[in-house]
Amino acid sequence: MEIKSLSEKQKIALRWWNRNEYSGYDAIICDGAVRSGKTLSMSIAFVSWAMTCFDGGYFAMCGKTITSLKRNVINPLLSMLGQLGFMCIEKVSKNYFEITLCNRVNRFYIFGGKDEGSASLIQGITLSGVFLDEVALMPRSFVEQAIARCSVPNSKMWFNCNPEHPYHWFYREWIKKAEEKKALYVHFTMDDNPSLTDEVKERYSRLYSGAFYDRFVLGKWTAVSGAVYPMFDSSKHIFDDEVICDRYVISCDYGTVNPSSFGLWGRCNDKWYRLKEYYYSSKKEGISRTDEEHYTALEELAGDYPIEKVIVDPSAASFIECIHRHGKFRAVRADNDVVTGIRRVCDALKQEKILFHKSCNDIQREFSLYCWNEKAGGDIPVKENDHAMDDMRYFVSEVFNGCDDCFFVGSLAR
Repeated sequence: MEIKSLSEKQKIALRWWNRNEYSGYDAIICDGAVRSGKTLSMSIAFVSWAMTCFDGGYFAMCGKTITSLKRNVINPLLSMLGQLGFMCIEKVSKNYFEITLCNRVNRFYIFGGKDEGSASLIQGITLSGVFLDEVALMPRSFVEQAIARCSVPNSKMWFNCNPEHPYHWFYREWIKKAEEKKALYVHFTMDDNPSLTDEVKERYSRLYSGAFYDRFVLGKWTAVSGAVYPMFDSSKHIFDDEVICDRYVISCDYGTVNPSSFGLWGRCNDKWYRLKEYYYSSKKEGISRTDEEHYTALEELAGDYPIEKVIVDPSAASFIECIHRHGKFRAVRADNDVVTGIRRVCDALKQEKILFHKSCNDIQREFSLYCWNEKAGGDIPVKENDHAMDDMRYFVSEVFNGCDDCFFVGSLAR
């Protein structure tokens, strides 16, 4: 990787720690648009600061997961540092790496802050500094525990993130109170990354709409409102022709009191088609169905297709057990990260990577009704008319998150 030029804001992120005009700050916060160049400049600066100001110190670099942190930050950083003359030794099994420069050696631990239980992983360690990548995606308990570990004199904290909703705790407690917390706040846009061409910026503008456009392209902390999927267009996303597919998957949102929704999906070329669906509402029909009755419907939906896997609502433990007991299908628990899943579905719809047969009436009905809960104070959809929406979200998160079918900008947004 080669950095040919830097924007003024990237230069601030790189050099703030050794500039007199910023000497009173204990932290830096860089937020804003995706692909704006904030992460690379901050990570290089974090290591440069650590190696200049400390010897024998312990530091932490944190992401939502260790895997994403290594992919998005650590691996590019270590490659760059090697070119700059730093000697880096990574202890993969112990989740840390040591950096040596001019006889100074510091250790950098790697942590994932994916849920409330993650705070205990970082508890107890004494740190000279912490770098939190995509801090808005981490639970508050983990972030505050990481901050509390920075008790060494002259320790500093480094935060970066893409915007979320304006009710988010990090926006309210850190960005809105940056001066109070002695944090230097630097807001990035795509124009602050000299490596992005006009064509790439225009492509990002096409991929997003609504609040996600405001957040990821304009870099604003914006509240969502209205329809969750305003980009759904029946003239683009509904098909009627016969499709010859090479892979088949079923996704399930399971309910007893609430409706159950199953979708049969087939892949043709680089697109996935919802070929058929099963939708059962006990309230509408006046009678509940058992796990076995829903399983019978699952087999009928599958027909003679070679089903690769059945992606199931992770809370439906009894139904997952029922599928296992029959031994015909491989059941996998769905990723139930709602907002991330919605972003992935938005990407898929914008790129027309998922299409729906005209006979799938219930998912079409829910597209027109599925909306954000504007009174909830955050990114929360209304919990009505969301069952086909959920089974679709489970499908997209499972099949496309592995990036084996297509490239999703949202899943790689920095």
